[in-house]
This record gives sequence, structure tokens and C-alpha cells, in this order.
Amino acid sequence: MTIPPIDPSLMTAGPEWQIDAVAPTPAEIESGAGAGADADATPGVSFGDMLGDSLRTLQARQDEAAQAAQALATGQASDPTSVVMAIEKAQLSMQLASTIRTKAVESFNDVFRTTV
Repeated sequence: MTIPPIDPSLMTAGPEWQIDAVAPTPAEIESGAGAGADADATPGVSFGDMLGDSLRTLQARQDEAAQAAQALATGQASDPTSVVMAIEKAQLSMQLASTIRTKAVESFNDVFRTTV
């Protein structure tokens, strides 16, 4: 069930609001992993490996956003919308990583506060 917005100008149904699959980073393309790679399908992948890959992806997004912002500042960027999208992707990735870290620390602390 879709809830209509109060103001039709706030409608989020256009193509710019559609979330596509995350494109693989250059490092993922080189390693053969990508958006279609399923972590459950590859045996032997540890949690640490998945965490490391996620951090590398986060770093790649941060680097792409920094490069895009620098290109916009120097006048080399032809599409400011793509720069804003790169920065927003980097910001959302960082917020997600921060939230996951906070939840992990809270869980860790809860485990140590548990009396046996």
C-alpha cells in the first residue's frame, strides 16, 4: 500500500528516486566480485573477509566522492547531478557503517554486562 504525499510536489515516484543495484567498484571488477556476487554462494568466505570488503567499498565510495567534488570545484565536472549523487552515496555508506559500528559496540557491551 502506497501512502500518497501531502503535497504532490513531494512525490517520490520518479525515476530519480528508483534505487538500482549497486554498481561494483573498480576493485570488485578486478577481483571478479560484484553486485551479482552472492556471499552465501561462495564457500570459505569469512565474516572478516566480508567486513574487509565492505570497508574497501566504503573507502572507494569516499574516494569517488572526493574526486567528483574536486572535479566540480575545478570546473571539470560536466554533470553536477552525478557529483551530488556520488557524495550522497558516500554519505549514506558512511552513515550505514557508523550505525553498524554503533550496534556492534552496543552488543559487545551487552555481552560483557550479562551476568552468568
